[in-house]
Amino acid sequence: MNKLIVVSGGTKGIGKAIVERFAREGFDVVTCSRNTEELQALQQSVETQFPKSRVHIHRADVSDQTQTESFVHFIKCLDQPVEVLVNNAGYFLPGQIHNEAPGTLESMITTNLYSAYHLTRGLIGDMMQQRHGSIFNICSTASITAYTNGGSYCIAKHALLGMTRVLREEMKPHQIRVTAVLPGATLTASWAGVELPPERFMKSEDVAQAVWAVYALSDHSVVEELLIRPQLGDI
Repeated sequence: MNKLIVVSGGTKGIGKAIVERFAREGFDVVTCSRNTEELQALQQSVETQFPKSRVHIHRADVSDQTQTESFVHFIKCLDQPVEVLVNNAGYFLPGQIHNEAPGTLESMITTNLYSAYHLTRGLIGDMMQQRHGSIFNICSTASITAYTNGGSYCIAKHALLGMTRVLREEMKPHQIRVTAVLPGATLTASWAGVELPPERFMKSEDVAQAVWAVYALSDHSVVEELLIRPQLGDI
């Protein structure tokens, strides 16, 4: 039986790159997205490239707790132990605390924090019983650096890093490794329309490769926080 990786929001950007990187290593994949067509395209692409891997897809908006719970149920019905969980789903809205549109904070928190919280809670019990596994929370340099125009996104990503640190402490006795991934500017759809050259950004594939390298360490070691920036620094 192949090992199983769960990736929320796996159809684009860093999530998609992680799906492809682990599929290359023979993992089966479970992922979700709000867009059925994008899920189906990902499934066909990955299974064509890596025929030994199977991609299970489920339409879900993980900012909605009920839909997250449905995704958890879908995963458990596969009856396949979760080896790796990647809480990747999230999005960015520019703005400042004093002038953001009403509801921005709530939207940032439910998508960038609560999604990871509820998905982790849904799967962590089985991982604790098997006393093995790795959890990666895709945070951001915004988790450690406050910046103008970051507003509620910075707040949510700071909170996600805090959650990751707490979870790391809780999971030590259960042999589950927990890692916060803090990427800087990565060339994804979030940066669409920005007039900067592609070489100013990191590649999603580089983040995925770093996640794989951390996972591939022996069980004796864990990278607690993985900070990756563009070579020329933050944008």
